[in-house]
Amino acid sequence: MVNLLKNKYQGDSQFCSQKAAIYSLNFTADPPQRVFKLVDQINPSIFCIHITNYKPALSFINPEVPDESNFDKLMKTSDGFSTNAESDVSLTTKPDAPNTAKYEYGVHLQTSHSFLRFPSPLTSSLCTDNNPAAFLVNQAVKCTRRINLEQCTEIETLSLAYYSSPKILRVPGSGTKVPITVQSIIIQSLNKTLTRLEDTDTDVLRPLVLVKAGHDKICTNIILEVKYSLTYTNAGEIIKADVFVLLGAVSSAMVPFQQKFEIYFIQQNTKPVPLSGNPGYVVGLPLAAGFQPQKGSGIMQTTNRFGQLTLLRSTAEQDCLAIAGIRTPVLFGYNMQSGCKLRLTTAIACRLVAQKVESLLKGQGFPDYVAPFGNSQAQDVLDWVPVHFITQTSHMKDSCQLPVALAIEVKWTKYGSLLNPQAKIVNVTANLISSSFPETNSGNKRTILISTAVTFVDVSAPAEAGFRARPTINARLPFNFFFPFV
Repeated sequence: MVNLLKNKYQGDSQFCSQKAAIYSLNFTADPPQRVFKLVDQINPSIFCIHITNYKPALSFINPEVPDESNFDKLMKTSDGFSTNAESDVSLTTKPDAPNTAKYEYGVHLQTSHSFLRFPSPLTSSLCTDNNPAAFLVNQAVKCTRRINLEQCTEIETLSLAYYSSPKILRVPGSGTKVPITVQSIIIQSLNKTLTRLEDTDTDVLRPLVLVKAGHDKICTNIILEVKYSLTYTNAGEIIKADVFVLLGAVSSAMVPFQQKFEIYFIQQNTKPVPLSGNPGYVVGLPLAAGFQPQKGSGIMQTTNRFGQLTLLRSTAEQDCLAIAGIRTPVLFGYNMQSGCKLRLTTAIACRLVAQKVESLLKGQGFPDYVAPFGNSQAQDVLDWVPVHFITQTSHMKDSCQLPVALAIEVKWTKYGSLLNPQAKIVNVTANLISSSFPETNSGNKRTILISTAVTFVDVSAPAEAGFRARPTINARLPFNFFFPFV
């Protein structure tokens, strides 16, 4: 085919995609023929214009309103109706059908009108009241409330009724409602004095009241702390809801003030596992410790959380043999020291005494690991901190080597945000110190002081101001991106 004449016709070249008509002459045919082709023309430019040729998509179509004349026609064309006379399927749930509705992890707790609201700080430290509480998600938050004190009686999020009046649905979409019971009400005065109310009936509580005290204004019965306790079953049902509140008086000088909200879940017929912190250790609570029976297994702990890591307990008699087995727990943040006296005679062999004293210092089942956080799980072995056991001895000729002291050093650091740092244990060292004593002569007695001590050392690094690097643009653009401007 030889084309001596070829013409191309197309629309605006700025369109991204369009049809182009190509006309040509075929002189190999007898007689010559004209050839017509319709092709798709694609514009490679990134600034091309997209077009649409579907008119109904450019505007909303007015729906046809059903009336007496067109109802039968709409019923036949609609997918929402069934005209099968033989079908006898009911849209309602059968009474004998099992109800599979239940709460699952993370599902919002539904109430009669909406969901259970749990104020939390989101984008800032201010309280956001529309945050929903989620099933099995334990939370403890603090947020700041900024209000106009003169209008405190009109703000519902400051009143007790806002947190105690909702009724939680037993399961999602259920008609059974679980009321929230007020279990404890504590009143805090301006001087931080706490008073617990004996009657927790919310009907007799005074509402929010704004009073004047000289040139100052005070709003009483404002919510300062709210703690929800929800009991659930294995089937994912809420069966009980309790709330514990702290009400207080707020003056104009205290605005903005801080509120604390907490929610936790307890499974029915189970006791909550006591923790020493969540997650960081709390000062005054015992250290969680245990041992690994074999490689690859989890951490074994005693059921007595106050007996996992202990020291000698001093008594008035100061007799080491008499206080054997009497221990005191190691409490986080508390430096402690205790001791006793051991009277030696030649009638007791040195090796036997050394074994007895070492057992006395360590106690029964000295742990190999200490939990880094107060809520560390026993199966997370790699997260636990090993106890480094060091033995110090002094050698003397013709002497008896006896352990005289056990010094435990616990190094911890502040972990996490500067606004809410969590105490984390990073290193534990147990130093068993032995001394040499000359063999006692016949008939002579010797008294040795035995001591144990624990020291907590804060190894937190000081906070340093940091500056982020300036962002750099690393983008590849077409060479004619700025054409025709550049």
